[in-house]
Amino acid sequence: MEIKYTGQTYYDIDLAGRIERLPITPVTPTLHIAGFVLLGNTNLTNYCAKVLGDKIKDVDFDYIVCPEAKTLPLAQSLCTYLGEKEFVVFRKGAKAYMVDPIVTEVKSITTAASQLMVVDGVDVEKIKGKKVLILDDVVSTGGTFKAMECLLDQIGCEVVGYATVLKEGTDFDKENLYYIQDLPLWIGSL
Repeated sequence: MEIKYTGQTYYDIDLAGRIERLPITPVTPTLHIAGFVLLGNTNLTNYCAKVLGDKIKDVDFDYIVCPEAKTLPLAQSLCTYLGEKEFVVFRKGAKAYMVDPIVTEVKSITTAASQLMVVDGVDVEKIKGKKVLILDDVVSTGGTFKAMECLLDQIGCEVVGYATVLKEGTDFDKENLYYIQDLPLWIGSL
């Protein structure tokens, strides 16, 4: 969904009965997005985890896999809400403690340059051959999901679904996408 940008400064979104006011910020001179950040907002994170958890509770998966860093509180809260589920984090760079990491590149709508996505070899052994659900806070173009899929394919995992709080725009449309609400993009300049 796209909305003509006419100088709007915020967007009120309904997250399954909870209204949140999101600031609208430019990504390029002709593209604006509503900023959605769970970091530091425990109440909102737990609320979103419950709503999203109810949507995915019947999905058959072994692990949730998510990118760092904005999605970490959501993954923790979601796994707590679902009970015995665990999650694995794909990092944005190799760390000294990692054993035989696997690396790919990712391009995101909110980041100017390509970034690395890295999974520790220790985590590879945990999820190899397992059913995984990919989690992110917002999906727009699907670039992060695609990079994660690339790594998961190398590892030998079966991706059984995608979960996110918000689906931004119309570029990522999968049958097994679980999300709370659509989020528009604002197109044009003043």
